[in-house]
Amino acid sequence: MENKTTHTILLIWTHLCRFVLAGLFLFSGFVKAVDPPGFTYKIQDYLAAFGVAGWFPFFFPLFVAIFVSAIEFCIGVFLFFGIRKHLSVTLALLLMLFMTPFTLYLAIANPVSDCGCFGDAWILTNWQTFWKNVCLLIAAVTLFRWRKLMVRFISRKSEWLVSMYTLIFIFFLSFYCLRYLPILDFRPYRIGTDIRQAMAIPEGARPAVVETVFILEKEGKRQEFTLENYPYADSSWQFVDRKDVVLEKGYEPPIHDFSLTETQTGEDITDLVLTDPGYSFLLVVHRVERADDSRIDLINEIYDYSLEHGYGFYALTSSPDEEIESWRDRTGAEYLFCRVDDITLKTIIRANPGLLLIRDGVILRKWSNARIPDEYVLHDKLENLELGQLEVPRDASTIGKVFFWFVIPLLLVLVADFFFIKRRDSGKEEDTYHINPLITNKMRKNIVAGNWKMNKTLQEGIELATSLNEALAGETPKCDVVICTPFIHLASVTPVVDAEKIGVGAENCADKEAGAYTGEVSAAMVASTGARYVILGHSERRAYYGETVEILREKVKLALANGLTPIFCIGEVLEEREAGKQNEVVFGQLASVYSLSPEDFSKIVLAYEPVWAIGTGKTATSAQAQEIHAYIRSTIAEKYGQEIADTTSILYGGSCNASNAAELFANPDVDGGLIGGASLKVADFKAIIDAF
Repeated sequence: MENKTTHTILLIWTHLCRFVLAGLFLFSGFVKAVDPPGFTYKIQDYLAAFGVAGWFPFFFPLFVAIFVSAIEFCIGVFLFFGIRKHLSVTLALLLMLFMTPFTLYLAIANPVSDCGCFGDAWILTNWQTFWKNVCLLIAAVTLFRWRKLMVRFISRKSEWLVSMYTLIFIFFLSFYCLRYLPILDFRPYRIGTDIRQAMAIPEGARPAVVETVFILEKEGKRQEFTLENYPYADSSWQFVDRKDVVLEKGYEPPIHDFSLTETQTGEDITDLVLTDPGYSFLLVVHRVERADDSRIDLINEIYDYSLEHGYGFYALTSSPDEEIESWRDRTGAEYLFCRVDDITLKTIIRANPGLLLIRDGVILRKWSNARIPDEYVLHDKLENLELGQLEVPRDASTIGKVFFWFVIPLLLVLVADFFFIKRRDSGKEEDTYHINPLITNKMRKNIVAGNWKMNKTLQEGIELATSLNEALAGETPKCDVVICTPFIHLASVTPVVDAEKIGVGAENCADKEAGAYTGEVSAAMVASTGARYVILGHSERRAYYGETVEILREKVKLALANGLTPIFCIGEVLEEREAGKQNEVVFGQLASVYSLSPEDFSKIVLAYEPVWAIGTGKTATSAQAQEIHAYIRSTIAEKYGQEIADTTSILYGGSCNASNAAELFANPDVDGGLIGGASLKVADFKAIIDAF
């Protein structure tokens, strides 16, 4: 009962960690994919803060931004559906192992104001981010340790479709938002914003004291100026950059750094533009030297259109004067340029260039460079066009479209998987994995097999089998249960047990089909008793009776020919383990079965038994068991392919008992146990069964 309670708690905790991780990775990946330029700017901030911005090509931050958002989104989807389990759990753990100490450094050193892990959708302080990552690291470690308990919501035959569609969707979303602006705008300059109201300080609130600092350059020397000492009269100073310095903290409105300064006169025209009751176009070219000028003819046409109808037209940039003049020469621009903080421009619109339409300080429309309106749209005054009206943000509609294009197709895959693939393969699945789907997602059997060896008289054996049958009455084991008995028990034990819950097997069979072999029992004889399994290659048979690779090869073939499932044993002795030859030894022993066809090999069960741990009380550690089991599975993959490797059950046999079974079985490549002494006591054997 205590083991069941512990296992239930562990199961609940593991899945809680799983869905928390899945949800946060989904959210984090999605908000980054919705705003690729925003995450790109954050990466550029990191590179600049660490002084390595010049180490990478110009496209590197954008590449990382799109790649990371795709990885996070895919991890979230894979964790939710329980697919690509090893990959998703490992990637989640690696990300958290990197991000947790990294965000601790950010919290202490504060090189950037926030980590940007959730973009502008949810801004956390660096310390909040660190403690969030500590919690997620605990969840990731938990999930990595007990990933075998993860529920699979979709079959392996359908998981490729979910994986492929997820990748296609997230990359398409990223590139769409990169070209046409984010489909969801979490920033203060969203459509419908009254910039003046967003800059207002509530009555009674103490405003922050902010000083605007201009960085100018003359004759190779850079100097900082404020509005008080700005050298308006000296045109030899060239603008480099500007920044806002907080002298005293206070209330900061959503927009606190919107300021337009004419590049030629140095005049602040912010109020003039924001209080204009007419329309104004704001062309945002945050860095003219890196701006896309492929649609400059349209921009110039809009400037001409604004002059014709008396609308304002202002270009906002943070570039120095020589770059502005270069833009004028290259594009024929005649419009007025205003200096604005670079970060502000990047926040206003995620395009370079991008276009805004405002009226009386309210943002009415936004266009990326790819969607700048042309003369066919601007065929009349804005007052008479729908284009001149406020575009109502439709976030609910947008989210609905995202839901339709991503969630609905996946739901259809789930339905098809359940009604067609799973039902069609239901018989196969029963043969492939007798497993409660709430416990594991492997397409292979979990098995607990008892090896009675040379123990129990016929009467004692029948009594033991009957007691085990009663102990499992009214329960549905979460694994296949097998008891392998001496030959004299087979015909008597088989009718006693419930064949739906307990399979019966022999401990050996002959390497001959029939004939004058006194004392031997053939595979056909074993099968005639109703037994379904046979243990072959046990270390005691190898050691005491000289069974070789060739002998065992014949035994396996005869067992399969007679419809028996071989439980084929392999394992090294202590001297071989200490010499580090365990992999070499088990690979050599597998020669008995590696001559089988893929179809025949898929019918056998392997059992790894470290000979030094059989009957000695010693047990391979959980890590040792997983390591050798993973190696065995890798050799199967090399020989027969990954699909057969993934469906082959590999049991652990070596002093496995009720106290260590759960830990051993939690390993992803340990599919149960071949139990010796503990199988002779019903309570002990059932406790091992309950470990699943």
